[in-house]
Amino acid sequence: MILHPAALALLMIALLVSGMGIYAGYYGLRILGRWDPASGSEGQLELERRTYLISTIMSYILGFELMSLFLFIYTADDLHTLFTGAMCAVGSLAINSFGYPALLLKTINFILAGVWLILNYADNKGYDYPLIRVKYELLNLVVPLLVLESVLLIAYFAGVKPDIITSCCGSLFSHESSGFSSDLASLPHRPMQIAYFAGMALTAGAGLLFYLKGRAGYLFSTAAAVTFLIAIASIVSFIGPYFYELPTHHCPFCLLQKEYGYIGYFMYATLFGGAVAGIGVGVLMPFRGISSLAHIIPPLQRRLVLGTLVCYLLFTLIVIWKMIFSALKLG
Repeated sequence: MILHPAALALLMIALLVSGMGIYAGYYGLRILGRWDPASGSEGQLELERRTYLISTIMSYILGFELMSLFLFIYTADDLHTLFTGAMCAVGSLAINSFGYPALLLKTINFILAGVWLILNYADNKGYDYPLIRVKYELLNLVVPLLVLESVLLIAYFAGVKPDIITSCCGSLFSHESSGFSSDLASLPHRPMQIAYFAGMALTAGAGLLFYLKGRAGYLFSTAAAVTFLIAIASIVSFIGPYFYELPTHHCPFCLLQKEYGYIGYFMYATLFGGAVAGIGVGVLMPFRGISSLAHIIPPLQRRLVLGTLVCYLLFTLIVIWKMIFSALKLG
């Protein structure tokens, strides 16, 4: 299965991202150890030229990393027709012990890559490289995770055999089974609805306060991150059943299929995009006082807040629309 076209594309992206990440991480360590913006030495000038190159490379590479999450999910869903017992990506990822760890790590790397791109954008706008150390310290945290992601992807696709019998989403996301997936499916829908809409309302309120008054940035960022987690759990708990019109069907992956208009891709894109933008607002908060960024970060944060609010609003409108017009009515 490692020769499947989509699998090959994913592996090529992963190896390219991790390889270029190692290259960037190596020079990142050199920059952290030798960076001196007050110096006009040849070595400092060489580091300054090098950081432009690394920033450009990593901007493209981490952009590929963002897109590869959805390609991985699409590939896992596309492969399910090859396995007995699989109905969606749930069965494909359960083929071996590397599928779900790879998905989890790609999710973490998606968020970290998005945050790094936000930091890099702000740093490139400053005339004195004010965030150079911060972004390379973060990069040196991200690079090992990118390498580990490549290892997990290789192990996953190498271990996928078409003669394996796997589990369907109905057995994993059910009240009767055991494990984390069944725990999510067993969450009571009414409290989860309250938590979801309360989280969205708090995020919207804090976002409007920050957008208009420049206050409560940390509150907004925290609310956006927590609401993202609540929304993911809510998809399993009550949002999914409204789409499937079955109270026992809680799978978060079947939303990606043609029968539901591939709506899951749009929903997950708005959730992840809103979460990254919201977290980015909090990450930028400590640097608002830097003189070279004083007129750069506040407008950037307002754009990020607006991005989060739009993304979360689109997601919520889809949820409300389905709750109203679905044939299923959860009591």
